[in-house]
Amino acid sequence: MKHLLSHAAQLGVSVHVAHLPRPYRGWYDSAARRIVYDFDLTPAEQVSVLAHELGHAFHDHQCEGDVDAERRADIYAAELLIHPDQYAQLERINPDRHFIADELGVTVDVVHTFAEHCLTPMRGVTYSRPRHGFGQWRYRGIRVAEGA
Repeated sequence: MKHLLSHAAQLGVSVHVAHLPRPYRGWYDSAARRIVYDFDLTPAEQVSVLAHELGHAFHDHQCEGDVDAERRADIYAAELLIHPDQYAQLERINPDRHFIADELGVTVDVVHTFAEHCLTPMRGVTYSRPRHGFGQWRYRGIRVAEGA
């Protein structure tokens, strides 16, 4: 949580906790540069919601209900909370996304987003996003074959 609060400060965003009306778990107020998340969230939900709202702050999203903005905030949160090395190590132990989420202290939705948008599986090998052109990958992790 400390690294997220530090990241918020770097973005010039204040973070507050309050009792929010259902169905809200958190929101970002672009005019006030303020994030508010619900007091009743579990620790994993707090981290995941705060990271998602930081995604809105980073991209300076200003409209509610924009599906593309929500997707970009989700991806930002996944990249902020999950390191490819950690993910790969946990995936080798147990590929179940609920297990990985528990171990990382995030929600399963964050793990799903990371797996769907930040990894590229090819022939039994999982890669994180390429950088600076073809063939240069940040991480390469080989999946353990089932039953091995």
